[in-house]
Amino acid sequence: MRKLRICLGLAFFLCLTLLLCGLWPRQLFWVAELQFLPSLLALNFAVVAGLLLLTLLFGRIYCSVICPLGVFMDFFNGLRSRILRHRRWGFSAERKWLRYGLFAIFCLLLLCGVQVLVALVAPYSAYGRMVRTALAMNQGSAWTSPYLAVTLVALLTFIVLALLAFFGGRVWCNTFCPVGTFLSFFSRFSLFRPVIDTDKCVSCGKCERDCKASCIDSQGKRIDYSRCVDCFNCLEDCKLGALKYRFAYSRKPMVEAEAAADPGRRRFLAGSAALLGGALSARANSLAGDAAAEPLKPRPVPPGAESRAHFFSKCTACQLCVTACPNGVLRPSTDLKQLMQPEMFFDKGYCRPECNACSLVCPVDAIRPFEREQKPDIHFGYASVELSRCVVNTDGVHCGNCARHCPVGAIRMVAPAEGGSKLPVVNAERCIGCGACEYLCPAKPVPAIRVTGREVHINSMK
Repeated sequence: MRKLRICLGLAFFLCLTLLLCGLWPRQLFWVAELQFLPSLLALNFAVVAGLLLLTLLFGRIYCSVICPLGVFMDFFNGLRSRILRHRRWGFSAERKWLRYGLFAIFCLLLLCGVQVLVALVAPYSAYGRMVRTALAMNQGSAWTSPYLAVTLVALLTFIVLALLAFFGGRVWCNTFCPVGTFLSFFSRFSLFRPVIDTDKCVSCGKCERDCKASCIDSQGKRIDYSRCVDCFNCLEDCKLGALKYRFAYSRKPMVEAEAAADPGRRRFLAGSAALLGGALSARANSLAGDAAAEPLKPRPVPPGAESRAHFFSKCTACQLCVTACPNGVLRPSTDLKQLMQPEMFFDKGYCRPECNACSLVCPVDAIRPFEREQKPDIHFGYASVELSRCVVNTDGVHCGNCARHCPVGAIRMVAPAEGGSKLPVVNAERCIGCGACEYLCPAKPVPAIRVTGREVHINSMK
């Protein structure tokens, strides 16, 4: 079972990594859609219910097979055993107040719309950020704005997670990760799980020393199933056959996982469920609302987002759309309100009217899918001209570059009433916000024509 878990975990990890690198076909995008928190934020209840059912049946298989950070940490767990030639984790009591306190804080901040916290601690987003930063380093853009903030956060994330995995095993998954804590509520009742045969167990402590989740108490002959991540190392390590993975309720378990149900824990579970439910309800209700106060000229967000409020309330900053964008338009924001969540920048390219790549890869429905033929009908921004910077005025030359390259004919050159060279005039209602004019404007260093993101996108086909 351990070998099967390793093979499946590596397969999921490789597929998701290639997907984040833009090297994997969309046919296997379901690997990203299986990530728990993105599915929860996207209100994809079918996937959420499936993962909860999987946990109730087999325990926290998700944390060792499907979650990319789980496989990532397994690498450093194994590295420790090779360097130190032993693991020797040892049993440690559950840090209840820290664990559940952090989870409650996470739910409260999520309820308040502090999306940056999701981007920082969500396992899928953290791993996506590290992969995207590695790509940016390879391309030489990691230390340039606006990637710099993401690069620093990703490097700090990598260092913290690697050190925690090397010295603490699965302490991140069992103390700080909100997904691990949420699944732990269900894993303690799993139907199939490792159990200890008290008749065969001699309390040698090998399983306890080798448990990277620190959840096996060999002296008390019990297992904390809320923290067990089903790595199956203990089954292989026990040479006496005292550990079996079996149906736990066929008869009275060989050893109880924990003491009798804790009423306080039940109350906490009910309270956490209420908090999480309230957060999801508030998120769902906010999608139709107006955006909060934004800067005077906000950057556009991807077409398919429907509105800035919808996009920023759901985006987990996993950077998958940034990787998928073939024109280099999507890049992480440095604004503290939506730190690391992608916005559109037009200094290296523009959003081509025939491209719908970003809408095909978003796992949380922050960017809703649309067909290529629908793209020219989605108005997600509008251009405006600062005539004082236009080269027609500053250099006295005939230009018209913006008008010639506008794919929807929203810009035309008009001669001023007092005579002279023609200047650009934008029809804001016709403009879709693709950024071709801003990208191709010869005025430097600041283009004379800039694109402002619409608070609510307009679809002229509806």
